[in-house]
Amino acid sequence: MTPTTTGSVAEGFSGKRTAEIVGITYRQLDYWARTDLVRPSLVDAAGSGSRRRYSYRDLLELKIIKKLLDAGIRLETVRDVFTYLRDNLGEDVVSANLVISDHTVVLARSDQEMIDLIRKGQGVLNLLPLQGVKDEIDAVVALPVLDGAAPAEAVVEAPAAEAAGGR
Repeated sequence: MTPTTTGSVAEGFSGKRTAEIVGITYRQLDYWARTDLVRPSLVDAAGSGSRRRYSYRDLLELKIIKKLLDAGIRLETVRDVFTYLRDNLGEDVVSANLVISDHTVVLARSDQEMIDLIRKGQGVLNLLPLQGVKDEIDAVVALPVLDGAAPAEAVVEAPAAEAAGGR
């Protein structure tokens, strides 16, 4: 079955479209999938010529990873951060904030709870609200509401013209 631009949620996002939405190269996306940083949750590669399909949640995770890398966090550290986030936040990743200072990442779950994800340290320089990552993805992806379903459950891949504002 060939995916369409108005297809079902199960079709998700192609690797090429995912890389465009997140703002990374296809080569980065491929490397991150092959090294288990973020594997596509809908359809993984199954040999030569197969096509990966990424979910909306995958887009969020990939964008968070890009933001961490852009803030100067090393890829090995990003892997550790994401292991902790997945293990402790599950589906609720965008509910938290990450405080980034030099090579330290602190999880701010609330005004009272902050967890150093890498090592003990202080010196807050940059706050990355993960809800902002969701907003950036939502600005590029059409999120129709189908039969009362939540937007994250009703995601379909938008044509490139629509994503560029050419409606």
